[in-house]
Amino acid sequence: MIKEVIVVEGKDDVAAVKKACQAEVIITNGLGITEETIKKIRVAQERCGVIIFTDPDYPGEKIRKIIDKAVPGCRHAFLKQNRDQDKKALVGVEYASPEEIREALARAHVSDCERKDIYEYRDLYQNGLLGHPGADRRRTEAGEMLGIGKTNAKQFLKRLNAYGITREEFQRTLKAIKE
Repeated sequence: MIKEVIVVEGKDDVAAVKKACQAEVIITNGLGITEETIKKIRVAQERCGVIIFTDPDYPGEKIRKIIDKAVPGCRHAFLKQNRDQDKKALVGVEYASPEEIREALARAHVSDCERKDIYEYRDLYQNGLLGHPGADRRRTEAGEMLGIGKTNAKQFLKRLNAYGITREEFQRTLKAIKE
């Protein structure tokens, strides 16, 4: 049983989450998210917390940003991107296995709007996550290990700072990637 309310995009996502765990779920109806839905999410956040669990695509990221701006302090869960999958393979919450969903929810992070920027582009560059051959692959691995999702360098930097990733976590992750 997950104590937080999980926010997903559609009915098929609800079915996938319910197969993986017992939880209350709010549906945004994709980018058609209404002020009424935002109010429900706000109440859920105040009472028991919220985990935003949208698809790893443009609409999913846009929904995530809308909710995060309107309801600060929500946790964010991200599916791992399976690099071995065919490029045309379907991705998203509704296609994830129960195990993948449980893993993503267990790794959920809180976005801190009052964050201090402890990471800079220099950190990414010095650690081979930007401007080096294979940087995208290393960033993807690091994002999956840290539970902040697959992103470009700019978004990766924002998430490192927003989700309170410590220097120790960052260094452990980099060490694991090198091994």
